[in-house]
Amino acid sequence: MDTSDETLQQASPGLARGSGQTRQKAARLSPSFISWLQAGPMMLVFLAFFLIPLVFVVIVSFWDYNEYQLLPAFSGRGYTDTFEGCIAQLPELCTIGKTYVKTLKLCFMVWAITLFIGFWVAYFLAFHIKSKTWQMGLSLLCTIPFWTSNVIRMIAWIPLLGRNGLVNSGLLKVGVIDQPVEWLLYSEFSVVLALVHLFTFFMVVPIFNSMVRIDKSLIEAAYDAGATGFQTLVNVIIPLAKPGIVIGSIFVITIVMGDFITIGVMGGQQIAAAGKIIETRLNALQFPAAAANAVILLAITFLIITMMSRIVDIRKEL
Repeated sequence: MDTSDETLQQASPGLARGSGQTRQKAARLSPSFISWLQAGPMMLVFLAFFLIPLVFVVIVSFWDYNEYQLLPAFSGRGYTDTFEGCIAQLPELCTIGKTYVKTLKLCFMVWAITLFIGFWVAYFLAFHIKSKTWQMGLSLLCTIPFWTSNVIRMIAWIPLLGRNGLVNSGLLKVGVIDQPVEWLLYSEFSVVLALVHLFTFFMVVPIFNSMVRIDKSLIEAAYDAGATGFQTLVNVIIPLAKPGIVIGSIFVITIVMGDFITIGVMGGQQIAAAGKIIETRLNALQFPAAAANAVILLAITFLIITMMSRIVDIRKEL
């Protein structure tokens, strides 16, 4: 026992000195180095699954191709084939121009509707539900549609909106219409309806996250100063919820701009969109042309996001 005690006493100073040296080394690490060390794993994931594939897409977009294979030689054929005949048709838009205008139109309609619905749902959760438990519970309730596949939720509209669907049958029985309404399905209406149904949640969460951070005393001060409910909404709530609005808008816009499955199914393969162009090129094994269209679509989306980012500094919100 005496020998073991002496051994522990002799080892303790060494352990103390070792732990002290470790603390000194940790203290010498700069805060910026520690921050980079913490962000390192996510940066590697971002590099491996986003930047490197994006670089490959840009490179392939400048390759040549024929009917059945890629030709790894520098060429702008993917871009020239995409805009073939567009200059000659000016001032009228060519097919590709009309397609991108159609995509922007659908994106704008979906964005406007999801923003309207998402804002008021978030407003109700943030200001009319007082209990934090109920706020979280109802916000989680919005995630229930995500328990099933997007494809299933999208296809579920077809029995409702079809020519012999539930909506037309109900309107015929009531006598509102004399014959089935054709534009309910396989039209821009059905595409927008499905996209709004699928992606409104991406607008609700960021706006709700911004609204719950608003100091309620600011709203009380606005009412005490004689502001009406509308004035408080416009001058207090909307400016403070602007970061969430911008973030939600970015989510919706980036998803809708590249969507082709929903547009294809709900549009009956009759509505052209930028994502459908890429899909068609891929099916025809024209990979450089598909990559060129992907780069064009990415550039347009990035331009929209840049314009929206000027409204508010998203980095402060994140």
